[in-house]
Amino acid sequence: MHTSNKVLLALSLLLAAASGSLAAPALAGDAAVGRAKAQTLCQNCHGENGVAVLPGAANLSGQQKEYVRSQLRAYRSGSRRNDQMSIIAKTLTDADIENLSEWYSAIKVTVEMPK
Repeated sequence: MHTSNKVLLALSLLLAAASGSLAAPALAGDAAVGRAKAQTLCQNCHGENGVAVLPGAANLSGQQKEYVRSQLRAYRSGSRRNDQMSIIAKTLTDADIENLSEWYSAIKVTVEMPK
C-alpha cells in the first residue's frame, strides 16, 4: 500500500472512531431482569416503583435510559460520589446497569403542571 493511502486509511479510521461509528454496540437491557435487581438492591431508597422513599434519594422512574446508565457508571467508576451509591454501584456489572436503566426508563410517569 502506498504511503499516502496508508495515511488516508489511518485518518479515516481516526475519524470513524471519533464519530463513534467504531464504538462497540450497547448492550440491550432486559426490563424484567432490571426490575428483579431493583427489588433486591434499589427499592429501599428509590422505592418499589422508582419513586424515592428516602429523603435525598433520586426518583428513578421515567428517567431516560442513557441518563440512568451514565450515572450508574459514574458512581461505579468513582467519578461521581455518594456515600451509599458509590458502594452499591461498585457491585453492578455492565449487564446490571443495562437492565436497571431499561427498567427505570420503562416506567411511565405523568407530569402535572402546578395551577
